[in-house]
Amino acid sequence: MKILFTNFHEGDGGGHTTYVMTLAKALAARHTVHVAAPPASRLYHESSAATGLRAWAQPFPNGLNKLSARRRARRQLSTLLREGDFDLIHVNGSADHRLVMAAMRGLRRRPRIVLTKHNSKPITGLGHWWRAWRGTDMVIAVCDFTYRALLASAYRRCLLATVHNGVDIDHFRPWPNTEAIAQRGRWLGDRTALLLGSSAGTASYKGWMDLVEALALLPPEQRAQVHLLVAGRMPEAASQLRIVELGLSDQVHFPGLLDDVRPALAAIDAGFVLSWDVETISFACREIMAMGKPVLVSAYAGLPENIHPDADGWLVAPRDQRAMADRLQRLLEQRAELPRLGESAREHAQNEFGLDQFVARTEAAYAALLANQ
Repeated sequence: MKILFTNFHEGDGGGHTTYVMTLAKALAARHTVHVAAPPASRLYHESSAATGLRAWAQPFPNGLNKLSARRRARRQLSTLLREGDFDLIHVNGSADHRLVMAAMRGLRRRPRIVLTKHNSKPITGLGHWWRAWRGTDMVIAVCDFTYRALLASAYRRCLLATVHNGVDIDHFRPWPNTEAIAQRGRWLGDRTALLLGSSAGTASYKGWMDLVEALALLPPEQRAQVHLLVAGRMPEAASQLRIVELGLSDQVHFPGLLDDVRPALAAIDAGFVLSWDVETISFACREIMAMGKPVLVSAYAGLPENIHPDADGWLVAPRDQRAMADRLQRLLEQRAELPRLGESAREHAQNEFGLDQFVARTEAAYAALLANQ
């Protein structure tokens, strides 16, 4: 197969970049794989440096005030599609999807278009209807929750497949205790506090501030026993001010946007991903579990599909700070059991989250689509 991956994000790209790079690098061993992304994006930077991939600096401008830029980008992409003669284009968002559809006009051989639905945003309206009927052959859902939403949308006319995201379980693996203890010391010093952490980022919809507010609800003696570690960009000023107001500045730690999240994850006792918007399945949650840490997740979108409740993680209602506070109290009580739950999380990851399954299932979806021409 000759495959082109596209993504519109101009910066880090978060889970989109992780998703595309994971698939592109693995599939390049057996197929011809190209990646088209904005020139300043992390995706373009990483794909340019990867062996076996061909990266293209392709902007995907969006908005009515960028008509001239969109025309230039369409012409550039049309040239790439005409010369590349791809079998399949895998798009990952509305902006790149629309531009791919426009750039395909006039092609003598039409590549098939695969869309991955990465988020929980509504899939209603004229734009989605148009793309579903005029420019989508297959949609990959990254969780069962998303698959059900697709069945109730215009995309039900397309070939649908569910392929849960996978992570590199050899890269994300438990660290030796001595190394983990050393990492804990960076944040806790010689304190023996319970350390909960997340690498899902600091966007407000990730729900981490709900856990901060929940921590403030605990009695003082219990509150002092819990610290939080939140990796990602520094949060907005209002969130930082609220942490100060709650008297938790010494207990909420921000290591920043990390190139390698494993040292931070090795330090924690348990993880959390408490999203209340946008989320689907969460790479971060699966990475945390692969490193042998149980995870507290919100009962939102596909997050519950990651865990076996009370065996390798826990469920809490989105934005329910009182319930989160109750869970923090129970975690303090069952702290001795957390390593055992972490072993179960690692086993779960090994059985279900591996890259081999992720890539093989995606490749099988591609083959089914091309066989259905």
